[in-house]
Amino acid sequence: MKRNVFVSAAASVVLLTAAPLATAATASADSARTAPASAAAARADVSAEQAIAAALKDYPGVVESLDRDGNIWHVDVITKDGKGHAELEVDAATGKVSRENVDKDENPGEHKGLLAAKITAAQAAKAAVAAHPGTTWTVEWDSDDDSGKTPYWHVEVRGSDGKTWDASVDPTTGKVTAQTDSDSDSDSDSDSDDNS
Repeated sequence: MKRNVFVSAAASVVLLTAAPLATAATASADSARTAPASAAAARADVSAEQAIAAALKDYPGVVESLDRDGNIWHVDVITKDGKGHAELEVDAATGKVSRENVDKDENPGEHKGLLAAKITAAQAAKAAVAAHPGTTWTVEWDSDDDSGKTPYWHVEVRGSDGKTWDASVDPTTGKVTAQTDSDSDSDSDSDSDDNS
């Protein structure tokens, strides 16, 4: 009988000691199985439209340009009076906005066309994606007076095939007025050709 009590006591000690370890191992295995799913959810990309909205919430005005560089959206915003300019960064994973540079001495005359445009950067991006499905990568106000062209929105859309599609969007009507397909690495190819 003493032997049975001793064996029972030893088994109880083993179970009491092993139970927390088994529970911890099970919890670890469960969290390992769900970690990739929750990490994927946490890595959901902030779209161009969401980056624009976040930037304008932080610094109200009119978006002059938006450009994706890795995991960062670079957004330039001009105040509605044309006197202020902010360079913002929007984290593409979290949507967090940080101000990189703010200038309050801008010449309002330099931004007259942008401020008068009926089509915003977000609307230009939407028009370009409607014309060529993909993901907006760049939106830039182009008012180069040297070219003799009227101002327009330049939009780059990356298709699911990895190619970049360039569009010019009319700032008054939103009509996509020019479009070209190019490889995603064509910029680096043309740069290297120019340097030869």
